[in-house]
Amino acid sequence: MKYQTGLPAPVKSGNPVFEGWYADPEGVVLGNEYWIYPTYSTNYDDQTFMDAFSSSDLVNWKKHPKVLSKENVSWLRRALWAPAVLAANGKYYLFFGANDIQNNDEQGGIGVAVSDTPMGPFKDALGKPLIDKIVNGAQPIDQFVFKDDDGQYYMYYGGWRHCNMVKLAPDLLSLVPFDDGTMYKEVTPENYVEGPFMLKRKGKYYFMWSEGGWGLPNYSVAYAIADSPFGPFKRVGKILQQDLAVATGAGHHSVIKGAGDDEWYIVYHRRPLGETAANSRATCIDRMYFDENGYIKPVKMTFEGVSPSPLNQAE
Repeated sequence: MKYQTGLPAPVKSGNPVFEGWYADPEGVVLGNEYWIYPTYSTNYDDQTFMDAFSSSDLVNWKKHPKVLSKENVSWLRRALWAPAVLAANGKYYLFFGANDIQNNDEQGGIGVAVSDTPMGPFKDALGKPLIDKIVNGAQPIDQFVFKDDDGQYYMYYGGWRHCNMVKLAPDLLSLVPFDDGTMYKEVTPENYVEGPFMLKRKGKYYFMWSEGGWGLPNYSVAYAIADSPFGPFKRVGKILQQDLAVATGAGHHSVIKGAGDDEWYIVYHRRPLGETAANSRATCIDRMYFDENGYIKPVKMTFEGVSPSPLNQAE
């Protein structure tokens, strides 16, 4: 891209956007700031806290250490994963997976912590997991909370190649039944592995997920489009995958709506070239575009990152 003589090129974020091994990034706009809440990428037994990062421009990031930690979750032992964060009811809610449970006799699952500020400290709101059982074959991890236009909150979650959705009460601290009386609906699309995400654009529901193995080069992101938050979610194809000129293992993402019209950013982790360790994962941001028919164009991973519109231009 060329720029007019005498004018500086726009400042870009660069990728990765901050130092350290971090994965499963939840990107969200809170007030007039962008926030990223990632998993601390290390051995499971050392995953007992979460850091967060804030920015006014997606370029310069401030680290907020230990916004959630073992000290404030009595049942957390290890494997603190994949936060989902939102503002509601005058507070901030952080949903998390913990303990990597392998059966229904182990303690752990999906919990929820609450804070008065986005930088925490977030404290466990229930004293126990919100979801602590393996339902429909879905390990209770990788939760994402989606607010529909009617104000209803839904949670999509699940590992082990199964995805459930549940309906949340207005206080976000309990589940309520769907209209048919059921509490869990399986909505697993083709090739789903983990890491669900939902966004709504121009009346359509874009359901997204990760495929492949999280520790492997083939980790990737695919999506479906539906007319309802319940699906059915028919797989369209992959939009993010390894590029041997840039990085491998690109997946477990979220999407941020920028300030401009139809301005979208995909926040994800990837494994830098030359790195082979499963936990060598770095958080990156690239632009995500839709075509004229509403399909998501394949994302081009970059080292340059993004140069977003100022948040104060948001509608």
